[in-house]
Amino acid sequence: MNWILLIIAGLFEVAFAACLGKAKQASGIQKIYWYIAFAVCLFVSMYLLIKATQEIPIGTAYAVWTGIGAVGTVLVGILVFKEPPTFWRMFFISTLIASIVGLKIVSN
Repeated sequence: MNWILLIIAGLFEVAFAACLGKAKQASGIQKIYWYIAFAVCLFVSMYLLIKATQEIPIGTAYAVWTGIGAVGTVLVGILVFKEPPTFWRMFFISTLIASIVGLKIVSN
């Protein structure tokens, strides 16, 4: 169950990063709504990370949480914000994914 909470926390990290990107593009009241969504996603992400670290070692949990956030944010950047999917970006994202899976495998 804690791994599921950790994965959801990582997805909310992606969401709060995406909200920052959308706020950067917005203006007026829409910009405020994106910042409110950022704050909500940030709170949920941190809360779930705290819950997950009650059972998962903090080093592993934090690495997985930031890894999900990094990979997800790069993918959102490519798919939503039209950032270039260069070979080296994809290569290093792949190595990050392999590292996250490796941490999960070696954790109790």
